Amino acid sequence: MSADTLPLSERLRVLVVDDNDGFRGSLAALLCGEDMDVVGEAADGAEAIERARELSPDVVLMDIRMPGMDGIEATRRLKALHPAVEVVALTGLEEQRAVRDMLVAGAAGYVLKDSDGDQIVNAVRRAADGGALLSPSVTPTVIDELIEALERERRRTRQLEIAQEALLERGARRQQLIGRVGHELRTPVTVLLGLAQTLRRGGLAPEQLDDVLDTLVQRAEGLARLVRRFEAALEAGLTEWVNVTDLAREVGDRDPRVGLEAPTAPVMTALNRTAGVRILEELVENALAFSPPESDVVIRVTPGAGRTEVRVIDRGNGVDPEAVARIFEPLEQAQDLHTRTHPGIGLGLSLARLSARAMDGDVTLEATGLAGSTFLWTVAGGSTELDDLPSAAVATG
Repeated sequence: MSADTLPLSERLRVLVVDDNDGFRGSLAALLCGEDMDVVGEAADGAEAIERARELSPDVVLMDIRMPGMDGIEATRRLKALHPAVEVVALTGLEEQRAVRDMLVAGAAGYVLKDSDGDQIVNAVRRAADGGALLSPSVTPTVIDELIEALERERRRTRQLEIAQEALLERGARRQQLIGRVGHELRTPVTVLLGLAQTLRRGGLAPEQLDDVLDTLVQRAEGLARLVRRFEAALEAGLTEWVNVTDLAREVGDRDPRVGLEAPTAPVMTALNRTAGVRILEELVENALAFSPPESDVVIRVTPGAGRTEVRVIDRGNGVDPEAVARIFEPLEQAQDLHTRTHPGIGLGLSLARLSARAMDGDVTLEATGLAGSTFLWTVAGGSTELDDLPSAAVATG
């Protein structure tokens, strides 16, 4: 049985998506000559999603660069709505980085636009069969970039795991110490209450009264010393005094595009240093990824009353207004929310916020627009005056 005589139920249903009308028509004509039905066409990503909903294709042949919603965003949304639909990316030789992002978004494979007809048809068939066709002229570079991106994400995830483990350990130690405080305070408090009740009943001889008062004073002084010891344990054992400016400089010095604006005096605060570095790394990496190559990123440290504010300011095109509400959701991919793209598994901002909140702070998107975005990391506490800090902070700062 020839391709033309295959029953309709056995012919592949293909949706062709490209913003060039002539090229799109040529693709449709090519595929219709095979065992395929071109059930529809679309000129951009938004139209592709709507047409896929209406037509239920088996395979979508998707251009990457289109006005409005591009192929990367369209692929991500399409795979979320219709996981069984396979996507084959159409790409130019100069779009290797975009190919990587299409694969991360869920494309089954890709083929160059200037490939011969057999290669394009074969790519569609392979995708429908659950396989993938990767154009050999692009594949080595894309694979290298994917390996690099996955390794970077593996390191990032492990660093976050270490930071979260440190925070969990800190919480467990705090609970243990609180339990110990309760146990150790119960005895002296009970003694003080007993002495106070004795005095209240009265009827004591003068010498007995003096003894009770002396004991009361001694017990109260002992209780005060005990409280001071526990305060010292909480301060030294559960927190690390960190100069936030030094932390920002350490992260910023890794890329020449990053500048620092901070007071000359130390900005000291108590936090888990590993978690703090990781939060700032995530914000800076995010800012660099979505800024033009020639623009700078600024880290601005501002001490305030009871808190320190660390802003990471980029000069990118901003976050899509429709995506602002979901950028901190778990597994949300940052590259899908900006006008530019880079690889990522979408864990960074969510875990950065969790780490910040575990230390009584927060990470928020303070401002965004065509001129750039500002992410704000709020750190609990902070001072530029050494006299305001405990002696341990002055010694280690």
